[in-house]
Amino acid sequence: MSANLTPTSPEANTDAAKTPAHRPRLSELAATAICGNDITSSCLYVSALAILYAGVWAPVALLLVGGMLYLFRSIYGEVVGALPLNGGAYNALLNTTSKFRASMAACLTILSYMATAVISATVAMHYVAVLWPSWPVIPMTVVLLAIFTGLTILGIAESAMVAIGIFVFHIFTLTCLVAAGGWYVITHGLATLSLNIHTPTPGGFAAAIFFGFCVSLLGISGFESSANFVEEQAPGVFPKTLRNMWLAVMVFNPLIALLALCVLPLGEIASHDEAAMLANMGTVTSGHWMATWISVNAVLVLSGAVLTSFVGVNGLVGRMTLDRCLPQLLLKKNRRGTTHRITIAFFILSVSVLLITKGDWRALAGVYTISFLAVMALFGGGNLLLKIKRAALPRPVRASWISVLVAISAVVIGLLGNARLNPTFLIVFLQYFIPTALVVIVMLERIVILKAIMFALARISAFFSRPPSGLTWLIRETIQEIVDQQMVFFTRGDNLANLNRAILYVLKNEHTKRIKVVTVVQDPSQCPGNLKDNLAVLDEIYPEMDIEFVVITDKFSPDLITELSKKWEIPTNFMFIGSPAGKLPYD
Repeated sequence: MSANLTPTSPEANTDAAKTPAHRPRLSELAATAICGNDITSSCLYVSALAILYAGVWAPVALLLVGGMLYLFRSIYGEVVGALPLNGGAYNALLNTTSKFRASMAACLTILSYMATAVISATVAMHYVAVLWPSWPVIPMTVVLLAIFTGLTILGIAESAMVAIGIFVFHIFTLTCLVAAGGWYVITHGLATLSLNIHTPTPGGFAAAIFFGFCVSLLGISGFESSANFVEEQAPGVFPKTLRNMWLAVMVFNPLIALLALCVLPLGEIASHDEAAMLANMGTVTSGHWMATWISVNAVLVLSGAVLTSFVGVNGLVGRMTLDRCLPQLLLKKNRRGTTHRITIAFFILSVSVLLITKGDWRALAGVYTISFLAVMALFGGGNLLLKIKRAALPRPVRASWISVLVAISAVVIGLLGNARLNPTFLIVFLQYFIPTALVVIVMLERIVILKAIMFALARISAFFSRPPSGLTWLIRETIQEIVDQQMVFFTRGDNLANLNRAILYVLKNEHTKRIKVVTVVQDPSQCPGNLKDNLAVLDEIYPEMDIEFVVITDKFSPDLITELSKKWEIPTNFMFIGSPAGKLPYD
């Protein structure tokens, strides 16, 4: 919630929350498949991109990216281990800084998912068009997006089964391609590699490594996805998904680039688009049947990346809606328990972008590159803030200060390098980011906006000597409904500074001015002695706040929180505690 406050439960929603035991959780394979399809689909183009900019040094650039990703394993593991909630960078910043800053990070993530969905779906249909030239790319892209909209609405378990099938087939295909490339090198020698080594690298070694590293960062897009649906994963699965994604990137991307340099001359790689390099490798090493197989695999895994976008955005937008950063109507669930309105809204947004860009997926490259790298950098910043502001919060792993700073620096360098290579990317990015951010800003400042509208209507009514309109009363009722939402703060002590921080959090980040301070004790005599008096002091200091004090005789537990949520009709997302400091027996 804030720099010193922790939400009581990751299961929050506007309806009665279900406990983890009542929800199906994803296994290691299923969770890895959902996010792995996104990150491993980069093998289809990132090795070629690296070769175009780094030449024979491409494998080195890709290994450097893999090394940077290794640092992010512990960065993500620390933050999500301490705060196992959906939302990724949004969750990290929400718990360490203000809701506004966290919401801006969420906007970047949403744009990244939107760009991923449209680009992956469009490129997948272009691969089909290679096999069937008369294939209608744009209409079938809409159909593909609609198919995965339906799968997501059916539920994450059904989506995971599709993702597993695609992921296993993709890894098998890449393994066969690597084996075929290795056999080709054994039987044909290293003449092509020698020719490529003696080909001059434009700009020299330093430029090759720098720009090769920058473009190769696109090969790790999707690494952040697992953090956006961590609540749907079984205990202990999340760090394994990070490990599995890192292994796939570290093994396949540099190895495919190296084999490509052994099989294809640099001039031939440059003469084709980057997505065709693997198919060309298949043709040279095994024949046209391998190229066809790789094209079919490309269609499937890129479709899997579309699914990753839908699953990830559902987790993120759901979390933002619970925190009242987006309209509450998005939380409506269907009979299968899925938030279909979020899915449908994302589908409509993706289709509109597809039609606006007329199927030119390169027009979205700026959004994709800048938003994704910015999200990675912000997550690293969230880790630093977590170390400073939530040092006592228990976590299974800890990333060292040096590793976090190096990782953030590497991402920022990559961001600047990509902007240098493609200056128009920033303009395209702002065209999409600004409208998205405005929607969130309107939600965060909606009371101010509603009061301004009500004031304007009142002045107009006075000018024409008319009574206030029905719209004025409706706006007043809406504002009252928003500010009447009560927050709950659980405390086991009477420390005045901690209580003050809780009040300040509500004042700075929430629209409500009502807070219920609750202490849970086994016996009424255990109630902190100065708690009531300190709350009375705060009531005097903050007259605008309605502070209610409640003592409950019970055992503090997730079950009690769920029970109180139902009894008071307050979503658990509006309940928080201080940092447990390792003394709480719950995660």
